[in-house]
Amino acid sequence: MSKYATINPATGEHMAEFPTLTNPEVESIVERSYTQYQQWRARPITDRAAILGRVATLHRERSAELAALLTLEIGKPTAEAQGEVALVASIYDYYADNAERFLREEPLDIKGPGTAVVRTEAIGPLIGIMPWNFPYYQVARFAAPNIALGNTVILKHSSNCPQSALAIEAIFREAGLPADVYINAFATSGQIATMIADPRIQGVSLTGSEKAGSAVAEVAGRHLKKVVLELGGSDPFIVLPDADLDIAVAGAVSGRMYNGGQACTASKRFIIVGDIYDEFLRRYTQAMSEITPGDPTDPKTAYGPLSSKSAADEIAEIVHDATSKGATAVAGGQGPEGPGAYYPATVLTGVTPGMRAYSEEIFGPAAVVYHVESTDAAIDLANDSPYGLSSSIFTRNIESAKILAERLETGMVWINSTSRSAADLPFGGVKRSGFGRELAHLGINEFANKKLIRVPAV
Repeated sequence: MSKYATINPATGEHMAEFPTLTNPEVESIVERSYTQYQQWRARPITDRAAILGRVATLHRERSAELAALLTLEIGKPTAEAQGEVALVASIYDYYADNAERFLREEPLDIKGPGTAVVRTEAIGPLIGIMPWNFPYYQVARFAAPNIALGNTVILKHSSNCPQSALAIEAIFREAGLPADVYINAFATSGQIATMIADPRIQGVSLTGSEKAGSAVAEVAGRHLKKVVLELGGSDPFIVLPDADLDIAVAGAVSGRMYNGGQACTASKRFIIVGDIYDEFLRRYTQAMSEITPGDPTDPKTAYGPLSSKSAADEIAEIVHDATSKGATAVAGGQGPEGPGAYYPATVLTGVTPGMRAYSEEIFGPAAVVYHVESTDAAIDLANDSPYGLSSSIFTRNIESAKILAERLETGMVWINSTSRSAADLPFGGVKRSGFGRELAHLGINEFANKKLIRVPAV
């Protein structure tokens, strides 16, 4: 059976499969990417930006068919799938509109005579290793800034969204991007390791699991290649006693259930401070209990299947581990039944250290709710995690929240909101959530040569 295959998670039906590359094809891809890099980096930035603008336009024009592939391959409900396509178009537009400004020479204020500037230049072919949960978005935030900069991209997508991967490549071609600037590669893990080791490859970006990030970083480190890692998250959602509970509960539902909870920046640990705990839990449990999984092709469906049966089984195992050790599922908690990869919205209380739900990332629709007595205890619990991606604080006192934000060990903090992505906001975390930043002006600088040009006075 092929490694790359489309399996409809709503039905379990095997829809299509695609062969992996041969080793000679891998060598050809690296050579083509390297050869094209020499030409692409020399193209005027205005040309590169214009192509990205056409990529954005094509995403908008093809929104319905692109979204349908997301629904087919990973079970994303139609409205969410179309939302992802719109976000992706905005990212390509953002770099089309701003790349020239981002890449201007930066004059330095130096003490000696003469002048000095820093130029931001491309470094060469890059490898991107991307996950299935946001098939178009994950690629866009890596590919858009690097193509604008002048790098070339070899993209290994997740094995369960091959048709989405091919659709991305097709749009680049139709937009006028030279064929070897962006190459889709149905490669094996071993072939990716071989490519990373190749001296023509200059860097690798991975969005995925902690395990995958560690493996890629080990190979890249051994061969002295630049790495950006966007890994897991177990994002805390802190509700202070003065919070507007209507806003907090609504945010807690959307923060946990968007994309079926399959997002590294999804709210996962809900930390409620003081005597509002009972009321928050009552409202939250009721709201989560009312969420019913449905057919992702139905426009009215807000919550569909998870990406695969194994993904649903993994959530069931984590929930069972918690409840068997004393935690309570106050909503949901029943394992998946039938052929589809469905799992109910679940709320756990009484989770303690020693349970998987305490320390592991729950990549699906299961929330863990904690009660603490003080703000200090909330911050301590929030930071008691190997991850440090994003976080939320709900309170009416914005200035106080800004001060608390300094104490959170995360790469992003949202006040009275769940984590959201936008082209002009940098994305990334700390601790075992990875390193490096994507999007905004920071995203174009990760795989760049910041070249000093010094002209002393004669």
